[in-house]
Amino acid sequence: MHTRKFEIERLRLKSQTLIESMAIISDIQEEQRAPERKPSKASPSSKEYTFTAKIDRRNPLDLVEKTLEFIARESDFFKRESSEREVFALARRFREKERKMQEEERKKRRQEEEERRKKEEAEKKAEAELRGEVIKDETEEENGLKNPNKGNGLDLEKYSWTQSLQEINVVVHVPPGTKSSFVVCEIKKNHLKVGLKGQPPIIDGELLQSIKPDDCYWSIEDQRAVSILLTKHNQMEWWKCLVKGDPEIDTHKVEPEPSKLSELDSEMRRTVEKMMFDQRQKQLGLPTSEEIEKEEMLKKFMSEHPEMDFSRAKRNLDGHVLFSVRVL
Repeated sequence: MHTRKFEIERLRLKSQTLIESMAIISDIQEEQRAPERKPSKASPSSKEYTFTAKIDRRNPLDLVEKTLEFIARESDFFKRESSEREVFALARRFREKERKMQEEERKKRRQEEEERRKKEEAEKKAEAELRGEVIKDETEEENGLKNPNKGNGLDLEKYSWTQSLQEINVVVHVPPGTKSSFVVCEIKKNHLKVGLKGQPPIIDGELLQSIKPDDCYWSIEDQRAVSILLTKHNQMEWWKCLVKGDPEIDTHKVEPEPSKLSELDSEMRRTVEKMMFDQRQKQLGLPTSEEIEKEEMLKKFMSEHPEMDFSRAKRNLDGHVLFSVRVL
């Protein structure tokens, strides 16, 4: 009995060894039949290039020019007839992307300002109700001008607008579900018309000042509002209204965002700071920077000419000093 079991085990081991040997031989034959693989080599024309440059925010075109010079020198890109069109298309694509990013940022900022305004109004109303007081309309001043909103513009019944020194942002409220194909928006140098097809325009009037139509655009926000960006032609003045005939704001109470002020170049920033200083001085009934400068010039002139009598000097409505000279 034991001899039979031993014989069966010996035959099993021998069969297993034979199967493994056949598998090894099959693998060797397969490797011999496979074509010889050579390591891939880069094509003779392919080559890596390194380009290094710094961007100067005051002159960003310098980087663009250097980049294009590098491409022209190291490739045949500009030998193609379509190269110019491709460069312009790329520039337009980047510009559109930047505009969308700016619009998203403005939209987010407007939403935050609106939420903060509603929260402040709710808190003020709740406090007044606890004291038994009546809320007064604080947007109206005694002189008939209105206080600007958080964006230095004004919130009206059918639309609202905000502004910086460079741009005007208009938000026109439309029924939910409105598509861009339903919107009529005509932006001209001195005129703005906005509305829906087949209905009276929501805005249709002469702009307070001229704009740059080529740098203006509009879009639909959440199918419930038309957002319009207007680029001012004169970027050194605040607008008191969007279109002539609308309620006006008190531009003396306009307050630019500190973060935006820091982003301006030195010359523009000095101009804006001067305007803000003059507005505060006028509110307090004090002399403006120009009047202070004239006063200092007069004092200097008087100190340099002690032989002259300035006791009868008078100032006219234009700020000029009128006096009769008497030599001592």
